[in-house]
Amino acid sequence: MKNYSKITLGVLLLASAAFTSCSNDDDDPAPVKASIYSRLGGTTMVADPDNSGQMIEKGRLSFRKVVNSTVGLIVADVQSNASGNLGAHFAPVLAEVGAGNTTKLAILVDNLTDFFSFNTGGTNAVNTYSGLSMSAAHNPAMNPRMGTKSSNADYTKFEGYVGAAANANGVASNTELYTDIVAVLESLRTPIVQK
Repeated sequence: MKNYSKITLGVLLLASAAFTSCSNDDDDPAPVKASIYSRLGGTTMVADPDNSGQMIEKGRLSFRKVVNSTVGLIVADVQSNASGNLGAHFAPVLAEVGAGNTTKLAILVDNLTDFFSFNTGGTNAVNTYSGLSMSAAHNPAMNPRMGTKSSNADYTKFEGYVGAAANANGVASNTELYTDIVAVLESLRTPIVQK
């Protein structure tokens, strides 16, 4: 069995159940809402703009764009030296990138893309997430690539960056899709926030 966060999968299953409701008319069941992954393009294959001659599932590409945009926003935040920036969390990764090594950053982007793709309905995705559980991945004692534990304020700031990245990639804030993405992020707050 792949190492998926059991908490995350359980929350997603409960959230899926909450998103589908019974009709008042037992003879007319309510339609089942398409997964977030499907609404982001699903398994439709498209040309991969980052890898000439290769194809990628449109849902995965959508998530990769949001993950890349989120990383860009976090880096800009760190470079601003603003109070409360997320630099301490990503210090090991930023040090690697500063030294010219982007390999592990690329792995992080792929892992995040895999994680969000798989956990939002992308079961046919080319890659599935097989990384650390959310709790272990965000605990510096278990993951030396995490600089410090997250507070609620840190996580709220991260959610804001993901929201801004989703907006920049065509998911408007006032849509059901955006609300559903935020619900998935909120379902991860408990295992990630550790201080």
